[in-house]
Amino acid sequence: MLYETQQPETRTIPMLTHDDMLPPLAANEPKDHALAAVISQIGDVILGKDKQIRLALTCLLARGHLLIEDVPGVGKTTLAHTLALTLGLEFQRIQFTSDLLPGDVTGTTIFKRESDEFVFHPGPVFVELVLADEINRATPKTQSALLEAMEERQVTVDGTTHRLPEPFFVVATQNPSHQAGTFPLPESQLDRFLMRLELGYPDADAERALLLGHDRRELLRELQPLMGPTRLLALQAEAAQVHLADALVAYVQDLTRYTRESGAFREGLSPRAGLALVRAAQAWAYINGRNHTLPEDVQAIIGPVVNHRLQGTDGAGDRNNVGEHLLEAVPIP
Repeated sequence: MLYETQQPETRTIPMLTHDDMLPPLAANEPKDHALAAVISQIGDVILGKDKQIRLALTCLLARGHLLIEDVPGVGKTTLAHTLALTLGLEFQRIQFTSDLLPGDVTGTTIFKRESDEFVFHPGPVFVELVLADEINRATPKTQSALLEAMEERQVTVDGTTHRLPEPFFVVATQNPSHQAGTFPLPESQLDRFLMRLELGYPDADAERALLLGHDRRELLRELQPLMGPTRLLALQAEAAQVHLADALVAYVQDLTRYTRESGAFREGLSPRAGLALVRAAQAWAYINGRNHTLPEDVQAIIGPVVNHRLQGTDGAGDRNNVGEHLLEAVPIP
C-alpha cells in the first residue's frame, strides 16, 4: 500500500480510445468478410508478413495472448500497435525495464487522507490490449505480475480482486535471450502465451517498398478502426463454434500424448496447451472461411503454439523445429 504522497512513477504511454458503437456482426455476413479487411489494412503497414498477421489474428480470435520474439527493428511493436488500432481496442504500452515494479503494471492502493480510506488506482493493465514491450528486460518478479491477469483476466491487489475488461489481450515482445540485459521467461509464463511468433527480416520486395514508402508512424496515425470490442467478441464466439470432429480431437490427443510419453522432451504439453491447439485450429479454420476444422488447421498452427512450450531432454536443439518434429512423428488418424 502507498500513501497519497507516494505516487508510483508512470511508465506507460496512453494512446487511443475507441468508438464501441459499431453494429454487431450480421448473421448472414460471410465469415471472412470483416477479417479480410482487417488483414489487408494490417498488411499495408506490416509488409510481406501475411502468414504472421493471420496467425496473430488467429491467436486473438482464440482468446489467447501473443508473444512476438525477434531481433530489434523488425516490426514487433508496430504489429502490436497496428492490431490495436485496426481492431478498435483501447490500448496501453508498458515498457518493461529492469526497475519496473509489479505495482507499475497492476496498479496500487493509495491512502486518501481527506476520506480516510484506501483507494485502488488501476494500472496500465486495465485496457483491452496491453503491449508488454520487451517483457524479458524486466525481473522475474515483475514478469509474474501478469500471470493472474493472463490466466484469470483479473488482478488481485492487497487482497481485493479487480476484473479486467473484455476482450483482454496481452501482446508481448521480447528480444532473443542471448542479448544483454534480458531475463528468461519462466515456463509458467511461456505456457500462458497461446502463440509465439517470429517476424523475421522482410524479403527483398517488401524491404524495398518499406525503404521507399511512408514512415510507419505516419501510417499508424492514419489508420481507422475497422471494428470494435463488440464485433470482435462476436467473431470470437463464432470461431469457438467451429465444428471439431472426433478424429481431429483424437489427433490433438495423439500429439500431446507423444510429447509426454516419447521421452524426447523434458516435460510434455499441458492440458492448457492441448486446449490452445484446439482453439487455434478452430480460429484458423474460421479465418479461412470454414465452419469445420481439418488436420491441416492443426498443422498450420502447431509451430507457434508448441515451439515455446517444449524443450528436448538434452537441453539443446532448435525450439523452432519442435512442431515439425511432432508432425513427422505422429500420423493423422
